[in-house]
Amino acid sequence: MGIGYVVGVIGGAILAHAAYATIQYRAVLKITEEEFTRPPMDVMMELLLGLALCMWAGLAVPAKFLSVVPHSDENRIVSLPANLDFMIFNHRGRALPSDPDLKLKT
Repeated sequence: MGIGYVVGVIGGAILAHAAYATIQYRAVLKITEEEFTRPPMDVMMELLLGLALCMWAGLAVPAKFLSVVPHSDENRIVSLPANLDFMIFNHRGRALPSDPDLKLKT
């Protein structure tokens, strides 16, 4: 495990702690019946530090890039419909019933 992963985990832990501190601060404000305007300055600094660490880790730990093979079978279009203006892709909506009785009547 490289240093980028460790910095990312630390940044995530700092962000989680800042969220927990904000929740606790709002609970205290509810007890004292004060209005919430913004988190305290220490929580804001914690948020910025966690954000910076997570962004640095995201840029420092890149994934391995895979080259695109233009002549592979995965990149081929097997057949195109006759009407190229409207194409139907395989998605979750195909599992829904398409019975005309289920449509709303106006």
